[in-house]
Amino acid sequence: MNQAYKRMSKGQRRLSAYITNHYEKAAFLTAAKLGEAVGVSESTVVRFAMMLGYKGYPAFQRAMADLVQGKLSDAQGPDAILHKNVSQSEILEAALKTDIENITHTLEQIDSAAFEMAVEAILSADCIYIVGIRSCAPLAGFLAFYFNLMFERVRLLHTNSSTELFEQMLRIGSRDVIIGISFPRYSMRTLKAMEFANQRNARVITLTDSVNSPLNLYSSCNLIAKSKMTSVVDSLAAPLSVINALIVAVCRRRQSVVSDTLQTLERIWEDYQVEGNDEIEPMEEDDLAMGELT
Repeated sequence: MNQAYKRMSKGQRRLSAYITNHYEKAAFLTAAKLGEAVGVSESTVVRFAMMLGYKGYPAFQRAMADLVQGKLSDAQGPDAILHKNVSQSEILEAALKTDIENITHTLEQIDSAAFEMAVEAILSADCIYIVGIRSCAPLAGFLAFYFNLMFERVRLLHTNSSTELFEQMLRIGSRDVIIGISFPRYSMRTLKAMEFANQRNARVITLTDSVNSPLNLYSSCNLIAKSKMTSVVDSLAAPLSVINALIVAVCRRRQSVVSDTLQTLERIWEDYQVEGNDEIEPMEEDDLAMGELT
């Protein structure tokens, strides 16, 4: 579906979006019921399956069922960390080991040329747009926080609808860059933002889990990070590590700006006698030892 997305009709794109986000449900729907759920005809569903290379809808449905069965096997296998006989300490160990494996895999597979291209695009942009929805929202917010220390024009897109998203991107153009962050299940709103930015000739950077991610249809720079975890929660440790690397690489090229910004903030905090500072200095070893004695 990802490879064929650009040549799909509007109805076929709706089918693709629905199946991407609801494949567990779609696998058990007839062609007529799937068409009804999406708002297209049964014949459109059948043609959609054949366009993807299947002999008919039943073959496509079996492929979806195999995908669902594979996901269930992963979640219910002997290494699943939510198994009822797994202790709390074993859950901790399994989760941390999975994060380590994801980071290691990402380090081995990530395209260093794409990373360098992303850094250069960010540094040369007039405005940096960042979008991450649902579980990816914290990643987007983290990246925007640090980029705001380095650049004057950073826009973290907040949205509950595609319409609201486009309103915030109204002035995006060829001198701007957008960073889209999305992992399965992929966000259709994020995908639409990438498509809109691409149509406006903005440079598009994606942070996602696979070269086959639908976000990569509209990007010129793909950063791939492993996010798989054998539980109900996807691991975002590797994507966060890639974001950390981006921040450090960009900061190295903007050291003077970051230094000036931090000095300005320190003066503001001092001039306005900011109270209730929520930053706590780390305790010295002697202090910790005294605390233990008392």
